Amino acid sequence: MTEGGSGGAPERDGLRAALGGLTTRGRSFLAAGMAAAVCSFLLGQPDLLRVGLLLAALPLVCVLVLHRTRYRVAGSRTLAPARVPVAAESRVRLRMENVSRLPTGVLMLQDRVPYVLGPRPRFVLDRVEAGGRREVSYRVRSDLRGRYPLGPLQLRLSDPFGMCELTRAFSTCDTLTVVPRVEPLPPVRLAGEAAGHGEGRQRSPALAGEDDVIPRGYRHGDDLRRVHWRSTARHGELMVRREEQPQKTRCTILLDTRATAHPGSGPDSAFEWAVTAAASSAAHLLERGFSVRLLTDTGTSVPGPDGAGGFGGFGGGTEPADTAGLMLDTLAVVEQSEEEGLSGAYDVLRGGGEGLLVAFFGDLDERQAAVAGRMRQRCGAALAFVLDGDAWTRGPGGIGFSAGQVPMDERLRLLREAGWKALPVAPGDTLADLWRAGSGPRRPADAETDAVRTPTGGWS
Repeated sequence: MTEGGSGGAPERDGLRAALGGLTTRGRSFLAAGMAAAVCSFLLGQPDLLRVGLLLAALPLVCVLVLHRTRYRVAGSRTLAPARVPVAAESRVRLRMENVSRLPTGVLMLQDRVPYVLGPRPRFVLDRVEAGGRREVSYRVRSDLRGRYPLGPLQLRLSDPFGMCELTRAFSTCDTLTVVPRVEPLPPVRLAGEAAGHGEGRQRSPALAGEDDVIPRGYRHGDDLRRVHWRSTARHGELMVRREEQPQKTRCTILLDTRATAHPGSGPDSAFEWAVTAAASSAAHLLERGFSVRLLTDTGTSVPGPDGAGGFGGFGGGTEPADTAGLMLDTLAVVEQSEEEGLSGAYDVLRGGGEGLLVAFFGDLDERQAAVAGRMRQRCGAALAFVLDGDAWTRGPGGIGFSAGQVPMDERLRLLREAGWKALPVAPGDTLADLWRAGSGPRRPADAETDAVRTPTGGWS
């Protein structure tokens, strides 16, 4: 995250740009000199001509000197940190170094930042001696997730008399990534978790006997009692037995990004709640040892090559921290899609063997509820958070349902009949309370009765 460049290298039309950089003071001196020269001819006063030439020559000399001066100034920018959650601050440090043999005049730094990050920062630096350096810093924050470019850094040079100012820009930009906020979730036991990592970890033999041993190369820290001497003699290097391997619990987090399913926009919209909930769920499950994949209604899956396919996390080919970072970076820029249904996600889940499925649905009609029901048949356990888009968009006391949608209790009934453990989500609900309510075995009454909200945020 560094950038460098020369602050005073002239361009092909640099002289014209330098003349265009005359300040109000410089233009006033030039105009006064020309006026004095004209008056000297009209009045026949040669002394007035000398004064006029002096006044006009001073700004022109400043332009020429500033244009020909070869200031070599190196600049760098550092973000700490470069990835922040929503509403958190990041500090940007700017460092300027005069690498030339000449001292500079007064310098003004200006960094270009998007409007959503705040006002454009400006700094005035006094004379920088040869080989000297200056450091300044400012803070940025955003209430909206996304990737925001910072830069290029602009440097404004001026002469000692303030007659002319020239602007030079560095070429390198940096990027600030604002990811969704990750909320801590309670460590409850989820359906389907006992078969793999998490609270109920199990290991099963991967080999049937001595003849079926598939050895691997010795790694630092391996127990020497696991050395397989027959394979060691055959390969000429230490080989160890793979006597057991973990049964990894997989989890797919499905995020419904359809624009028709999430009416409204802004930081407090239903869609932003779903994005934050998906990020919090992914981070929580990765910490619990799950192999997690993020899936959207379009069929896009993260992690995986080119953003498609594959589980990440414990035993998934990537470290949990790397997988969480990849998912957060993806969720930082996820936008509402133009898809009309959930068929893209269903095609990805068609293979089965998905383990736990956690879905964040928006408004569902009968057709999409049926598609979601078929998804349930492809996984071991399914937990659905159904957002009531009407509750987010209607005002106090407002009534009515979105066109083509079914009431919330009907959506829950359709999902529960298909085998989902479905919970409604309304404005003001916290994911931690809903997550706690979604734990434990599925009750038979869920398929016949609607959930009733309790004062403590649970469901009965």
